[in-house]
Amino acid sequence: MKEKTGPKVVYRDGEPVAVILDIQEYRDMLERLEDIEDLTLLDEMRKRPLRFRTLDDFLEEHNVSV
Repeated sequence: MKEKTGPKVVYRDGEPVAVILDIQEYRDMLERLEDIEDLTLLDEMRKRPLRFRTLDDFLEEHNVSV
């Protein structure tokens, strides 16, 4: 099993410009970020009032013919 060494910071002219991460750590971080975005969107959706409409109205609104 590969031992994790943590992120490495890349410097240019004494300033941090990039970070090198283990690929799995990067994927895990992206997944957590997507989860946070989904939860934020869900929270915003829950604050809006429910709007019901008929199937015909929905199909007409989205230009779908059946």
